Amino acid sequence: MAHAAGPEPATGNNGPSPPVQSEPCDSHCTGVAGHSHLGLSDVPGWGENNCEHIHDAGVSCSVFEGAVEVRLADGGRDCAGRVEVKQQGQWGTVCGNYWDMNDAAVVCKQLGCGSAVGAPQYGYFGPGSGPIWMDDVGCNGTESALSDCKHRGWGEHACIHAFDAGVTCSEYTGFRLVNGSTACAGRVEVQVLGTWGTLCASHWHLLDAHVLCRHLNCGFAESVPGGEHFGRATGPVWRESFHCDGTEAHLGQCPVITLGASPCSHGNNAAVLRLVGGGSRCDGRVEIFQNGTWGRVLDDQWDMQEASVVCRQLRCGEAGTAYNPPKPERGTGPVGLRGVRCAGHEASLALCNTSLPESAPAAGVAEDVGVICWGSRRVRLVNGSGRCAGRVEIYYQGIWGTVCDDGWDLSDAAVVCHQLGCGGAVEAAGSAQFGKGSGQIWLDGANCSGAEAALWDCPARPWGQHDCGHKEDAGVICSEFMALRLENSDGCSGRLQVFYNGTWGSICSNLMTLDTVSLACKELGCGDGGSLETRLPYGNVSGPTWLDNMQCGEKTSSFWQCPSAPWNPQSCEDPQEETHITCDGNSEPPGHRSVTPAPVPC
Repeated sequence: MAHAAGPEPATGNNGPSPPVQSEPCDSHCTGVAGHSHLGLSDVPGWGENNCEHIHDAGVSCSVFEGAVEVRLADGGRDCAGRVEVKQQGQWGTVCGNYWDMNDAAVVCKQLGCGSAVGAPQYGYFGPGSGPIWMDDVGCNGTESALSDCKHRGWGEHACIHAFDAGVTCSEYTGFRLVNGSTACAGRVEVQVLGTWGTLCASHWHLLDAHVLCRHLNCGFAESVPGGEHFGRATGPVWRESFHCDGTEAHLGQCPVITLGASPCSHGNNAAVLRLVGGGSRCDGRVEIFQNGTWGRVLDDQWDMQEASVVCRQLRCGEAGTAYNPPKPERGTGPVGLRGVRCAGHEASLALCNTSLPESAPAAGVAEDVGVICWGSRRVRLVNGSGRCAGRVEIYYQGIWGTVCDDGWDLSDAAVVCHQLGCGGAVEAAGSAQFGKGSGQIWLDGANCSGAEAALWDCPARPWGQHDCGHKEDAGVICSEFMALRLENSDGCSGRLQVFYNGTWGSICSNLMTLDTVSLACKELGCGDGGSLETRLPYGNVSGPTWLDNMQCGEKTSSFWQCPSAPWNPQSCEDPQEETHITCDGNSEPPGHRSVTPAPVPC
């Protein structure tokens, strides 16, 4: 490389500078194998040069060898918190732009903290301080350290500490069922940071088992046998008490109580009743698991005392009905118990006076037995465009039925929304707005205060008593109901808006990618892709702008799974930031039943 002639060599108080020993101007190091040190580079002879000291070469070397150190801060435990990395001897943060579960998985792996269960953005664990070392991190999840992942470059960022990335790791590195007859039955064992141990049966319940079965691709849990049913274990017995609600993807997402949990011995390891043929896990014919086999329970005097014990054991609330199933619903397999006599206060059916199948039958005819527990009651919203809007239906006495709209108002609707985890109520719909139901009408004249835990806790006419037809079926729209539309749409193009908290609002285009546009078009039934329009006449922003920084990735399967900034009715104020898209499709988006929300009351 040629350089212009420089000035004469400078002199100062210390005399002239030392001679230039080699010529970096014409050095030809490639940085590949074979150039292990500068002396092997293809340069002129020592001392031969046409350079001045103004062109002296310099090098900045990394002070790290191998993976850069990582820690999690302000999360309350070692395996959760704000992600911080140490570079140039100083701890700094990682920007949450494009931060996802793949990135979090690498951090958890590097720290030996099990699997990632959360990748919060936007300062979830509080803003950090000091340098922001990494931005636009793009791990594929297989890297052994965060520093192995793609990113802008150390210290290169367009971020503030309010966007600092965080990680929540499970600490649980494995789950398995041991010593069962199939892959989906056995003693529960959990690996904590590399060590396998068992769980205590007194801390283990059916909802926890549901989550584990789902995680292991084993469907729903049928029972939670205890008392070393699957053999005696060795190794540690973990004190953890899981408190799952049944919706989690794996046990690592469930709340856990360790401090204060009572000690447990191997004799109480988590390892048997189920109800089959019903519409929920809390109603149906009773079966018991013994000697590795599910067996029928037969009795000639089955009543509410026995049913109460079954419902209590299954954590299904109080017993509603004790019955003998009709012939088409009776079992055909082996008999597990014949003749059961309970006082009604026992914790499990095994503590009642029972007879084994080979025992002499009672004087009467022993038949299959069944129960309907109050815990079988469920509520759902149907025929809307999501689980948080639709016609109200209740599952009672083994049958789904509707609710009459007589006196139906926002207080009633609020109870339904809270019960379903759908936020508050924004509309109490009547007159079969979500279509007519069929069959039973279970409730009429509901008069909730809004504070009840379930719709059936509200004052109402007795179950099944009404003077309604299905043209009066009640419905609900909850605040967590969400939908997409293209405003001013000519079919599949327009301003992208989201319905949230009872109001349509715009989506801001900051950081929006074509992956986000594609998923929006798919959600709207407008093809598999589209384009982001930027040169449009803009007016004033009207209404809320609900979302910003939508960051859908190539592997995101649904628009509703895309990370974004939190809900904010003023996510952007510049009309040029509102999102306008044109999708590849050209037909009207095929929708569900039209939802036109009523004005939200003050």
